[in-house]
Order: sequence, then C-alpha cells, then structure tokens
Amino acid sequence: MADLIRTGEAAAILGCSRQHVVDLADSGALPVTSVGSHRRLRRSDVERLARGEGGTLRREQERSRWLHVAVAGELVAEPDRVLGIARANLDRLLRLHPRGRAHGLLRRWERLLDGDIGTLVDTLVSRREESVDLRQNSPFAGVVSDEHRARILSAFAAKY
Repeated sequence: MADLIRTGEAAAILGCSRQHVVDLADSGALPVTSVGSHRRLRRSDVERLARGEGGTLRREQERSRWLHVAVAGELVAEPDRVLGIARANLDRLLRLHPRGRAHGLLRRWERLLDGDIGTLVDTLVSRREESVDLRQNSPFAGVVSDEHRARILSAFAAKY
C-alpha cells in the first residue's frame, strides 16, 4: 500500500492536471487500483511514465508532438518553404551547440532534412523515443504562424 499514490500526487509528478491522470487511468494508459471509491496508482508506474517509458508521453512531450503535427502539415503543403526555414534554423543551432547531446540530435535532424519527406513526417509525429528526443531540439521554429500555434496550444490546453 505504501507504493500507492493519489491522482493528485501523480499529477504533480507528471506535471499535468489531476483530470489528465484520471483520463490516463480510464483509458488504460496508466494502471489504476481502486481503494474504496478512490483511484490509487503505483508510484513506480507514474515515475516510469514521467521518464517517458511505456509508450505514453508526458504532457509537455504530447504538446510538442501536437505542434510538430502542424509542422508536418506545413511540410507536406509547402516543402521548399519549410525545409528552407528548418535548414536556416539548423545552421544557427549547430553554431550554438558545437558539441554534446544537442549537437548529435541536430546532426540527426540534418540527415532527416536531406532524406525522404515521408520519413521526416513520420519522425515529426511519432511517439517513438527517438522522435521525442529529437523534438526537444527542433529546427522548425517559425514554420507555424503565431496564430495557428496559439490555436493548437489552446486546443491542447482544453484537452489536457
């Protein structure tokens, strides 16, 4: 029983709302135990989710994925414009990060930008760990208009 925590505690660990934790539990993405009429979660399950393990994304990872879904739409509609913006951003970011983990991720983006559009789109929207990591160092700033970005973030906030 000591390993069981309340949904509010889980929300604090995950950095999301209590309702989002309830939704995760109700959808089966996060195992839940009933204690009387209350939901309880194993701390280890919540911490695993917080580390991004188990296929379900943390709130900020899912928010980033939503924004990158919009980038993927722009890429399909206007590949030359989007790739131009991404390459210019990438050049600037590579100068800012000449070594280390960020540099390695940026080099991976460089290979993706020079490759197949389908693979790039898949990477932008995927829940895979590699895609989650890459989105943390995304060269796609400025691709989605401020107005469109605001609408996406508003819709995301309403859902999560």
